[in-house]
Amino acid sequence: MKKNRVLVKKKVRGLKANYLSSLAHKILDAVGLERTELSILITSDEEIKELNKLYRNKDRPTDVLSFPMGEEIGGWKLLGDVVISIDTARAQAKELGISLEEEVKRLLIHGIVHLLGYDHELGEEEERRFKDMEEYIQSKIEPPVSR
Repeated sequence: MKKNRVLVKKKVRGLKANYLSSLAHKILDAVGLERTELSILITSDEEIKELNKLYRNKDRPTDVLSFPMGEEIGGWKLLGDVVISIDTARAQAKELGISLEEEVKRLLIHGIVHLLGYDHELGEEEERRFKDMEEYIQSKIEPPVSR
């Protein structure tokens, strides 16, 4: 039995579910989580724009959104949901000159750090703690394998 559960829902093409699941397991292991469930949704700019407007009152697409849960059911902690726009991820990867997988890895780490309770929008000190956690996770997981 795996220590953690990762649920992946893809509404668009671009990445394999196995890649996303494997990556998420590595991130959860890196921060020492056990019996934790994480949901990942890979979607379009159109859908993430709707979610961003509904939940953050920002009428534009974004790269990643996090929806923390923190509930416990049947001995499993429900960490929450990370939603990634493949459209924005693809554009950012091209702009940065990196692979789509590398950009999605960065976004997934970012989303999970939010689910862990960090918030870079709460001031300089919290932004530093947030970035430190992102760098820590990045250093603990190996480079992604091909899709």
